[in-house]
Amino acid sequence: MLKVYNDLTNQKETFTPLEPGKVRMYVCGMTVYDLCHLGHARVMVVFDVIYRWLKALGYDVTYIRNITDIDDKIIARANDNGEPFGELTERFIRAMHEDAAALGVLVPDDEPRATGHIDEILEMIGRLIANGHAYALENGDVYYSVASFPGYGRLSGKSIEDLRAGARVDVDEAKREPLDFALWKAAKPGEPAWSSPWGEGRPGWHIECSAMSTCCLGDTFDIHGGGADLTFPHHENEIAQSEGATGKAFVRYWLHNGFVRINDEKMSKSLGNFFTVREILQHYQAEEVRYFILTSHYRSPLNYDEEHLQNARAALTRFYTALRGLPQAESAADEGFRQRFNAAMDDDFNTPEALAVLFDLTREINRAREQEPARAAALATSLVEMGGVLGLLQDDPERYLRGGAGSDGPSDDQIEALVQQRLSAKREKNWGEADRIRDQLNAMGVLLEDGPQGTSWRRG
Repeated sequence: MLKVYNDLTNQKETFTPLEPGKVRMYVCGMTVYDLCHLGHARVMVVFDVIYRWLKALGYDVTYIRNITDIDDKIIARANDNGEPFGELTERFIRAMHEDAAALGVLVPDDEPRATGHIDEILEMIGRLIANGHAYALENGDVYYSVASFPGYGRLSGKSIEDLRAGARVDVDEAKREPLDFALWKAAKPGEPAWSSPWGEGRPGWHIECSAMSTCCLGDTFDIHGGGADLTFPHHENEIAQSEGATGKAFVRYWLHNGFVRINDEKMSKSLGNFFTVREILQHYQAEEVRYFILTSHYRSPLNYDEEHLQNARAALTRFYTALRGLPQAESAADEGFRQRFNAAMDDDFNTPEALAVLFDLTREINRAREQEPARAAALATSLVEMGGVLGLLQDDPERYLRGGAGSDGPSDDQIEALVQQRLSAKREKNWGEADRIRDQLNAMGVLLEDGPQGTSWRRG
């Protein structure tokens, strides 16, 4: 029985979807003005695993992950580059899709863009005005009236009084209250704009997600996810907008993944500890990055450092070494491993515990390999199946162990040539030369494994 931690109630709850057998899930996606960084990677991987597990449980899942393709940062970057904002966003959407595919992230069922839902945004703003939750100014700006929504702050645990005391108002804003936020922004020179009943302008960031999520999933849906940094004000504002417009409960379960830290400091451009996915993939295979992300529970902070990534590489090396050379069995062996794995995933998607089960399973494969090869093959099939739920261990063991994309050091051809030279030296009983070549390969980070079937190698 799946239990999830609901940030709306601050407790773990049995997951019961609105419609039996079906799950509707919306996750706040990228604002596409730059390359994806490690924080984006964590959001994509975390909710990809949640998506995979819900499907593994037999649910018919509709997974929506939006794209914010118009906002202040996008406009500023496009203007700095001297290019149309649409060209900028298209370029970074392509890059985002490439990064997601590299990390083994499944394609969502739909990926709505804000600029494709202007009509729905305008309709929702109109309803908010009619319901007394929003007001238009003479200059064409439209604001949400936070005071009009009694439940404001229940997701983030913040009180309106405390927020009001700490709020500030920019000099060019004429809103009624400091906490009120923009639904529609009047056009400014050099900015893209759309027609509206209040004049030319563009949507505010928060209203985009309310319009896209309800358009794709209905007024009420099961799961809304995103990074912890979105809890306030973005998700708080989404609740106020959506419930203010529909009069219905917006989301049943709110899930947020924790922050990413770099060497125990919060990741930040200002601190100079900001890594893009592409920078990391220059040194590590994508599966190693994905594994590293899953070593922390999704709600906990994720600390990025070289040691943790090296540990991820060592773990995957151990798994793939166990799988190496074993045939695909007709059926998987359970022996309690699957029950433990399922229990971990049903406990609020506890991937660290699920990975621990894979380690125990790998240990059993290694024990059975020589004496019980059929059992070892069946256990290996289980390992691949359970790994697949996490988006892991779907690669060819030989390809992974030989390094593949993202590995530093000599090429496969260079290594193969040295391996063949060593084999020739051994045939000629030139043991000193054979040892010298082995040492040379070790210095390159290449480990040799001599066995009955010949010599295999892997990168260390």
